Amino acid sequence: MKHDAWNPGTLLETSGGYWKTCALHAAVQLDVFTVIEEQLLSAEAVAVKLQADPRAVAMLLNALTAMNLLEKSGNCYANKPETRVFLSKSSPGYIGYIIKHHHHLVESWSQLDQAVLNGNPVRTRATHSSNDARESFLMGMFNMAMMMAPRIVPKIDLSNRRSFLDLGGGPGTYAIQFCLNNKDLQAVVFDLPTTRPFAETTIGRFGLSDKIRFQAGSYLEDPVEGRYDVAWLSHILHGEGPEECQRIIQKAVSALSPGGLILIHEFILNNEMSGPLFPALFSLNMLLGTSSGQAYSEQQLSDMLSGARVRNIHRIPIDSPNDSGIIAGIV
Repeated sequence: MKHDAWNPGTLLETSGGYWKTCALHAAVQLDVFTVIEEQLLSAEAVAVKLQADPRAVAMLLNALTAMNLLEKSGNCYANKPETRVFLSKSSPGYIGYIIKHHHHLVESWSQLDQAVLNGNPVRTRATHSSNDARESFLMGMFNMAMMMAPRIVPKIDLSNRRSFLDLGGGPGTYAIQFCLNNKDLQAVVFDLPTTRPFAETTIGRFGLSDKIRFQAGSYLEDPVEGRYDVAWLSHILHGEGPEECQRIIQKAVSALSPGGLILIHEFILNNEMSGPLFPALFSLNMLLGTSSGQAYSEQQLSDMLSGARVRNIHRIPIDSPNDSGIIAGIV
């Protein structure tokens, strides 16, 4: 939105925009779209399936219809084609986990003023929280990576590479996609022990258990075993401060063979740190959830790579809906 577009109407629209957010979150938390699936159901029928209050369910379904997420015919409701694809658990395009992750963030965002005043996080990190929050985070990362990987993987030539390190790789989505697109590639997903069940289940689902193995550890505290041709660092640096980021990059570089490729995938700010919008807002999200994390600019990330004696540093252009980008270099 342009600055000169602000007026009482647009300010109030932005201020109350969370109403729509909460309606969507409630629907996903309750699995409304999965319950409806390809059927045409009354509010009463949906309420029975949800074991919920019929009056309240009708109000939610009407709001979702007003948001163009459902269609209403008489007293019955049906999914829109898009919601059936993206919000029904039976669909391979389901992105409900990342929406559930957003739901878990709402309470902390309501305390942003306090975080700004004292500079401290107001929530625990998702990887250290409850099983439900951790599952939503990890599988939400899977949702996002499954959307982004088809845009990213073809732009990166790994045809002469044989070993791939997915540092802080969560459920291993990128390791999976790179291995599917490079038949000679073997990969290691390095992440916390609590991540192992999600990663091994996801890797097994793609039939790649013989090509991708899990190595448990903290990328801040534990050594990375093995030598690799490629190190992939996707959305891990924003959780740490500059000094920790430098250590992580150095650790990845130390695990690479001579001529190895390091790839950093992040929400990248401009060098003035004033945009684009999503990375700027995401930096606030890191304020709420970490002691020193933030979004970084292209120059900051390039300087970190240079500090680890990486050469041929360049940005790989990708088509991203959230202004993520990739910075690459050779060791």
